[in-house]
Amino acid sequence: MKLSIIIPAYNEGKTIHRILDKVRDVQLIGGLEKEVVVVNDCSRDNTEEAIIRYQKENPSIQILYRKHEVNMGKGAALHTGIREATGEFIVIQDADLEYDPNEFNILLKPILDGFADVVYGSRFMGGKPHRILFFWHTIGNKFLTFLSNMFTNLNLTDMETCYKMFRAEVIKSLDLKEKRFGFEPEVTAKMSRYPKVRIYEVGISYYGRTYEEGKKIGWRDGFRALWCIAKYNLWAK
Repeated sequence: MKLSIIIPAYNEGKTIHRILDKVRDVQLIGGLEKEVVVVNDCSRDNTEEAIIRYQKENPSIQILYRKHEVNMGKGAALHTGIREATGEFIVIQDADLEYDPNEFNILLKPILDGFADVVYGSRFMGGKPHRILFFWHTIGNKFLTFLSNMFTNLNLTDMETCYKMFRAEVIKSLDLKEKRFGFEPEVTAKMSRYPKVRIYEVGISYYGRTYEEGKKIGWRDGFRALWCIAKYNLWAK
């Protein structure tokens, strides 16, 4: 069996090799193979050159590279990655260094043990390292998670987390629309209505970046998330 690791990338030329190194080096439980699907969302830096160079220098790792000719947003990059992935399981991995691929196995375990179809990696539970940054971002994340839970009747602690792992047949069956940061509330809303879906949550580490270090999400994305919570929960029903 195979885990497809989807990496949306936008202007990550300076650090993309570092996250690919971490993905390359992790040893998956259950004897799973790895497939890396990198989607370059029309970066304006040397992201493409860095990825192609990495492919040539690391033939042992299976990297499928796709590129958008115009910038479409993180959600659109994830749509492309989900469509192209061939593994039985799919996980989302940001191209920055905020999340640690060594923790893929934490997410995999409930699935391989036969308990879960979807696993969220929560930055707000467990005893893992968590960089201290941005009070209002944390409040915003928890508020959005609270609202999402009200409508989905889930009890997640971190709806906005990047780390989401799915059985491939589940995520590929969803008709996803959001092209930017609305992906998180949309996929959560639609996943909650998937027949007999089993959703688990595990604690993960979080090595957050400052805006100077490359963080991209902002307050406008928070308002879009509010809109998406209403759109894909209230009006979708």
